[in-house]
This record gives sequence, C-alpha cells and structure tokens, in this order.
Amino acid sequence: MATLTVPTSRTALPGFLKNRAAAKLLLLALAAAVLVPLLNSRWGSGAWPHALTVDLSKPLADASDWVIDNRDSHPLFLYFFGHISNAVVLAVRAVYLTLLAAGWAGVTAFGALVAWRLGGVRLAAGTAIAFLACGALGMWVPTMQTLALMVVAVLASVAVGAVLGLASGLSDRLDRALRPVLDTMQVLPAFAYLLPVVLVFGIGVPAAVLATVVYAAPPMARLTALGLRGADPEVLEAVESLGATARQRLLTARVPLARKELLLGLNQTIMMALSMAVIASVIGAGGLGDRVYQALASVDVGAALAAGIPIVLLAVVLDRVTGAAGGGTPRPRTIGWAYALAATVAVALATRLLGRLDWPAGWTVGIAEPVNRAVDWMTAHLYSGVPVVGGTADWAGHFTTWILDPVRSGLQWLPWWSVLLIVAALAWLIGTWRTALTAVLAMAAIGVLGVWEPSLDTLSQVLAAVAVTLVLGFATGIAAARSDRVERALRPVLDVFQTMPQFVYLIPVVALFGVGRAPAVAAAVVYALPAVVRITAQGLRQVDPAALESARSLGATGRQQLWQIQLPLARRSLLLAANQGVVLVLAVVIIGGLVGAGALGYDVAFGLAQGDLATGLVAGAAIVCLGLMLDRVTQPTERRARKGA
Repeated sequence: MATLTVPTSRTALPGFLKNRAAAKLLLLALAAAVLVPLLNSRWGSGAWPHALTVDLSKPLADASDWVIDNRDSHPLFLYFFGHISNAVVLAVRAVYLTLLAAGWAGVTAFGALVAWRLGGVRLAAGTAIAFLACGALGMWVPTMQTLALMVVAVLASVAVGAVLGLASGLSDRLDRALRPVLDTMQVLPAFAYLLPVVLVFGIGVPAAVLATVVYAAPPMARLTALGLRGADPEVLEAVESLGATARQRLLTARVPLARKELLLGLNQTIMMALSMAVIASVIGAGGLGDRVYQALASVDVGAALAAGIPIVLLAVVLDRVTGAAGGGTPRPRTIGWAYALAATVAVALATRLLGRLDWPAGWTVGIAEPVNRAVDWMTAHLYSGVPVVGGTADWAGHFTTWILDPVRSGLQWLPWWSVLLIVAALAWLIGTWRTALTAVLAMAAIGVLGVWEPSLDTLSQVLAAVAVTLVLGFATGIAAARSDRVERALRPVLDVFQTMPQFVYLIPVVALFGVGRAPAVAAAVVYALPAVVRITAQGLRQVDPAALESARSLGATGRQQLWQIQLPLARRSLLLAANQGVVLVLAVVIIGGLVGAGALGYDVAFGLAQGDLATGLVAGAAIVCLGLMLDRVTQPTERRARKGA
C-alpha cells in the first residue's frame, strides 16, 4: 500500500524562498508596498514631525541644579562619590610623589631595568632614550604628572574592562545586556560626559580619571570577551573530560588561550587612555595634556608638538614593555626584580645626594620654532597651486563636493520614515528582528530628541570616514598580517597615529585642508585607522596554520589562501575591526564641530563651553544612538552567525 507523504512547510516553499535572505527580501518588498503609500500620504516631507519630539531642556536643567545644590551635603556625594574621589586623588598623588622622589635618573633607570628584565637590551635602550627625550624637550615634570594619572587610569580601566569582558565572554545573556553599555561608553563623546562628571566630582584629577576609564575600558572588555569566546572548543572539551570545574577551565584553558586578545586589549586601553590626556586637561588633569591645550589655544603648533611627542613616547614605552611582559620568545633572566629595585634606589639616592632630582635646565632642546616654520612652509606651498595634482585645499573641496554633500543631501531628502524603513531592512537582513527593532528604536530616538537634521549631517560624515577607514585599514592590516617586515615598520607609525592627541594634528590638518567637514573626516580616519589595522592583522595571523598548510598542499596561491581561507576564518575579527572603526570615528566626531563641520559635534562642544547640560547631553545621546544603530546594522549576532545566511 502506497504511503502519502505530506510535504513540510520548508519543502513546500518555492526554490528561491528556501534561501533565508531571499525570503526576507520578499517580506520586505511586501511590507514596503503596503507601508510606503500609507506613510507618504501622512508624512510626505523629510523633516521629523515636531509633534513627535520631546523637550528635555527643563528636566536636565533641574537635574543640574539638584546636583549643584546637594553636592556638598547629600549622603550619595559624601559617602560614595566622595570616597571614590579621595581614593583616586590619593592613588595619583602617591604615584606622582614616588616618581618625583626617584628623580629623572631614578625613573629612567627603573624603566630601563624593567624593560631589560622583560624584553632585553634593545628594549631597555629604547625605554631609556624615550624618557631622556621627554626631559630634553623640557617636559619632564608634565610627563611625570601624566604618567601618574595614566598609571591609575589604565589600571582601573583594565580592571573594569576585564570584569565586563569576563562576564560577556562567559554568558550570552550578559553579552547581550553589556553590549549597549559598552557601545555607550565608547561612542559617547568625552565632551558630552565631561560636564556631568564635573558636576559630580568638580574640576580636577578624579573627574579626569573617571572620564578616561569610561573611554578606555570598552576595548579591554570587547577583546577579553572575543578571546574567551574564541577559545578552541576541542581544548575546552579535553579539559572538561578530565573533570575540571568551571573555574579550572577558565583559569587553565580559556584565559591562556585568550592571551593574545588580552594583550591587544591592554594595548588598546593604554593607547586610548593616553589619547584622552588632552581632553582630560580641559577639566583639570594637568600634565602634558594641559601643555598641548594651552599651546593650541594660542595656535602654537610647535609647542603643542613638544608636549605631544612625550605622550607618544609614553605610549610606545608602555606598549613595548607590556607586550614583552605578556610573552614572546623566552629571554635569559639577566637581572632579577630585587636587583632592579636595588639599582633604582641606589640611582635615586645618588641623584638626591647630588641635588640633581630635577631635569637640568641646560639639557633641553627647543623644537617649537622650527616646527612652526615647517607648518608655515606647508601652508604656503601645499595648500593650493601645486602643479598637476592640485593643492590639498582642492582635494578637500572635491571630497566635500563629490562625496560629503551628495551623501548629506540624499539622507536629508529622504522622508524620516523611509530612513527608519531602510535601517530596519538592513538590520533585519543581516540579523534578527530584535536587531532590527533595536536599530529602528535607536534611530527613532534621535528624532524624538529633536536633532534629526544635524544627526543626518553627522551620519553622512561618519559614513564617509568609516568607508575610507575600512578600505585603508583592511588593506594595510592584510599587508601587515602577510609580512613581518611590514608589521614591524607599521607598528611605530600606528603608535604615533593612535596616541598623538587629536588636537596636535588638527591644526596642521586644518592648515592643509581648510576649515570644514573634510578635515573633520581626515582627523577621524587618522584616529580610527590604527585600531582597524591592528585587529585585522591580529585576526588574520591567528588563522589556524593547519588550514593554511592544507590549502598550500592543494596548490592554492597566496591570493586564494587569503580570500578562501584567511578572510573567512578571520570573519569575527574583521567584524570587530569594523565595529571599532565605527565607534572610534564617532568618538572623535566632536573634533568636527571644532573645525567647522557643525552638526552634533558642534552642539556637544557648545554645551560644554556654555555649561548647557541639555544641549551637550542631547547631542551626545544622539551620537550614541547613531553608534548603536550602526553597530546593529554592521555587527552580526552570534545566533545569526551560527545559522548562516
């Protein structure tokens, strides 16, 4: 007797609908056919309806007044924020006094001996030269102030980031909950939260350290979670089969396997903390950042560079020393920690007895004047009139006319509801309906806050900067991953790009490209590019060597290995690189407001300058919403990644 087979819903579908992406496209087309005519008949214009906005000026002003009135009497400030503030001040002061007591010779000797102990003679020599260069530039005391602040801020950032990353890496639920928190911490411009931080902690070191931690902790958290989630399942299964507990699996398998990501997270945290030195100086951090800020206030690029170079040198030293501490080739223990400490104390006592604790005034070299002459020459000879290629002003004008203006006009021409539909479609196509809902709500919140037009202006700049950053970053990262020589050559360049304060290279950029949106995009690209390059190169280098060897044995060319093996296997790292490119571009969008780009960056800067909490925070919240939307549109979820397209 024949049996009747009833087809399942999956097999009953037409062939092209069995593809998940094709089915989603069909549903989107049907939804658009129904919704577009209805929405167009009700809201045909592109502007966000005024009836759908909420004015937050009064509640934010009331909150600011409450903080000011209760800062000296409320238990929350006396027994919580007050203790945090005191602990930060004591920690920074203790580190700073220790550095001053050691003197320039003692600090240099200690740094060189630690570098020698961890990385060998070459690293020791480089560390000593870096510290001596800080003194030669006449910046020894400001360098010690910044170093003390950064030591405390980096330790706090690493602790906070490691805890958040641990929670996110071990729990899918916590990962989903922490993801928007990390997005907010990293995307919210520092200028936007400097005002509420100052309201709570006042002008000074505690506010500067807290602002630095908020900005520098997310990379450590993200990379810690990435490393824990990327642990080899076979190793974890082998450890579990031996009867190891969850804690033992974490300490003996997951953490050691995530060592490279943890070190990269530490590196990124150090770089970002140092990049905050200038911004933190606005609220009383002092040190090198204050010198840079004062120099740029008088448009003195040479003096700003003299203070910016020690920031870069500190970053390079801390990067190399922490990298050597984390592993690499085992080195003979030529010097023990006890001997290094004893030698440092001996040098410090000798310099104290000789009365040479301070850097000798006669050993300084002035670079401000020649640097200013070089900037003047560049402005005179490269700005315009260059044969064949044209001047930098022409390049900026073409980029604005051909890319920035059309993108902005196109976004602002679209009806607001069509923007939401496009965001929903993109987010759903590469994610789930939850992803799409989050992206749409984030974008809609911008309109509700009443900053729809400036947000689209900012979005156009961000899209252009991210596109340039990803093209350059992926290409450079691939080159660095495939060549050790290229990686070594790029490393100091990336250090300089990522640690040189944006305010230092902003004036030369403006001198070359003029005032407007183009220099803002250039500044964002320069700042975001190093992280994209580093994460891309790291991901490609960590591809399973067995897979590459198998491909080579089958006769695959280098190009085939790249496109068919390395890039697909490094997909998670590439997506993380894209995510970091987006958030870092958004993080410096404030710079655009300072050089004539307008939009949300200007509103944030204006709010801080005028003490207008409503304007600054609303614009900052809009930037966060843009970052959240772009994150959801560009970052696949783990669930979708497992299911495939």
